[in-house]
Amino acid sequence: MKILVPIKRVPDPATTIRVLPDGSGIATDNVKWVINPFDEIAIEEALRIKEKQAGSEVVLVTIGQSTWQEQLRTGLAMGADRAILVKNDGYLDPLALAKIIAKVAAGENADLVLLGKQAIDDDSNQVGQMLAELLGWPQATFASKVEFADKRVTVIREVDGGLETIAFNLPAVVTTDLRLNEPRYASLPGIMKARKKELKEVAAESLGLDLAPKLKIKSLTAPPKRQAGRKVASVEELVSVLHTEAKVI
Repeated sequence: MKILVPIKRVPDPATTIRVLPDGSGIATDNVKWVINPFDEIAIEEALRIKEKQAGSEVVLVTIGQSTWQEQLRTGLAMGADRAILVKNDGYLDPLALAKIIAKVAAGENADLVLLGKQAIDDDSNQVGQMLAELLGWPQATFASKVEFADKRVTVIREVDGGLETIAFNLPAVVTTDLRLNEPRYASLPGIMKARKKELKEVAAESLGLDLAPKLKIKSLTAPPKRQAGRKVASVEELVSVLHTEAKVI
């Protein structure tokens, strides 16, 4: 089985994010970059599938600048077999990203595309669904458990009302949720081996795709600072404040 795992480079969740004064984006100086946590879960699940199914291959792909090699090397150190960097310096919306991943998946003859349900920087939760539509493959989103029997996959997914179990044949697209697994740390031998693993670079413009964004970000603003709380003298005053000022009742 060949498993393609798209990953995204995002700011470390512990990093303090500052919005640029003109609202065009975030300040990237002194920001630590990591693999999107949901994509780390996808890498871990792909590696577990590989360990159970002999002869499987895990291929990472990311779309961005040359510096994104760092996150690919981290994934290779975890145990992935090789990686592909689709180089692009400009902004790409979710549809453009899905088009590129679909092109790579077709070129790799992938049996399964396994990716995080969303990225923590924009929380769009769109690429996996768009990818499945472009490929014409079945999909399972928000997976909390994945099981295989030959070329058939059974996925337990988290929905508003509880859990839902669906099954379909490969090839397919599966997006991962938080409770699917706990990603492993890269070992020292894994880090050493990652330096010698294949990392292929491909120019995005060479893929022959229309990558013009259909979605544009007009501006970014930081959330307002939280106002200090205040004490009230009685329940009656609390109800009055909630009614007249907060307007929640």
